[in-house]
Amino acid sequence: MSKKWQISRRRMLKGVGACMALPFLDAMALPGMSSPVPSKSPLRTAFIVMPNGVHPHHWTPAAVGRGYEFTQQLLPLKHLQDDFLVLGELMNMNSLRTADGHYTKTANLLTSTRIRQTTGDNINSGGVSIDQVIANHVGGDTLFPSLEYGLDRIATGVDINVGLTRLYASSISWKTATQPLTKEIDPKMAFDRLFGRYVPGAKIKNDPWKQSVLDAVLDDAKSLKRNLGRSDQDKLTEYLDSVYSLEKRISDGANQEKFAANLTGDVKKELIRLNQNIEEYAEVRSGVDVTEKTRMMLDIMALAFWSDASRVSTFLFGNSVSNRNFSFLPGVNDGHHSISHHMDDEKKLAQYVKITQWHMEQYAYFIEKLKSMKEGESNVFDNSMVMFSSDLRDGNRHSPRNLPVLLAGRAGGRINPGQNLIYEKETPLANLYVTMLEALNIEKTSFADSTGKLANILA
Repeated sequence: MSKKWQISRRRMLKGVGACMALPFLDAMALPGMSSPVPSKSPLRTAFIVMPNGVHPHHWTPAAVGRGYEFTQQLLPLKHLQDDFLVLGELMNMNSLRTADGHYTKTANLLTSTRIRQTTGDNINSGGVSIDQVIANHVGGDTLFPSLEYGLDRIATGVDINVGLTRLYASSISWKTATQPLTKEIDPKMAFDRLFGRYVPGAKIKNDPWKQSVLDAVLDDAKSLKRNLGRSDQDKLTEYLDSVYSLEKRISDGANQEKFAANLTGDVKKELIRLNQNIEEYAEVRSGVDVTEKTRMMLDIMALAFWSDASRVSTFLFGNSVSNRNFSFLPGVNDGHHSISHHMDDEKKLAQYVKITQWHMEQYAYFIEKLKSMKEGESNVFDNSMVMFSSDLRDGNRHSPRNLPVLLAGRAGGRINPGQNLIYEKETPLANLYVTMLEALNIEKTSFADSTGKLANILA
């Protein structure tokens, strides 16, 4: 069914007290275009960061180029080999400090600058993070210039072992050198913020835990659907079903919160697992399985990209020095930071590998989610770049050299994935960021301590 009318790329579904972004539809195409997808599809960029490093001897594949054999820690990504790059010998030189093993490597991972050593709130990362450089160029076209997500609350106080404020532990995204961007860690809050669930100050008659954002925009969605072609109708239905599915997963647990005061310990433990709006101590220290919470946050990131609510996002698996208990994984019986200080003990190293594999499984999940989101004849993943890294190579040695860095996606055909690339020792990590900027057509030839672009990445 052919339609002659056209709608704006910024068209929103609107209702009383709510508005919701839309995915790209054929009806948004410009007149005369041979393809329903714009000549330049929106490019998205995500930065996903894990604390505490990896087992240094089971990360980098032996063979350079294509068709390499997978190491233990990368095995969860094997079925995606053609979709990402393994990048070796990159280093964040400005993370080197003799007094600290973690904070000065986490806070500046995306700035590649030297942070101020302080015990107070006069924090300074030394510069703007690369995600915000990108957001400053593309954020004006979306509802949110960038989105910052994670799992852990802001760390406070002073780490007397190294003489640094723990504020540096919690942020990888910096709007300015002195202004970190606080990450959202609650799926419900992240979801509601993303879809603009209620207008500020609006009187809510219904229980907000029971009301779907889709209910508020249903009339507008029906009106829009009547004027769309068959293909767009199917896309809109698929998109709304996806939103409803995620919303239902989040709200099912939250609806039980009002009964928490009368819950037994066993029931409360189960609700913690389902609801994920949990006390930080219990979640981190008691071995609560955070897989579902993590995937809900990643689903929200993916929906943000698909709906074009934002084109830039960061996700921090854990704060610097995170000692999240991973005993929900078979064979693991301790916290992440404790295990990372393995002292070459084989039992701890085996657990170290399993924890990293779990992180790789979540990275693979996000890649697959983006690949499932159709965008014309392509998908969101093909129009994205998704970097993964840790701020350390090996937690036991606090080594920032040869960081474990992956880059997934094709950036609309600008990235050439499927390779294991090894660069000269101590190549600036900032060189990767300059390369990513070029893939995004952002005219910036240098960033922090960069010395040039990385070879063999750009198509």
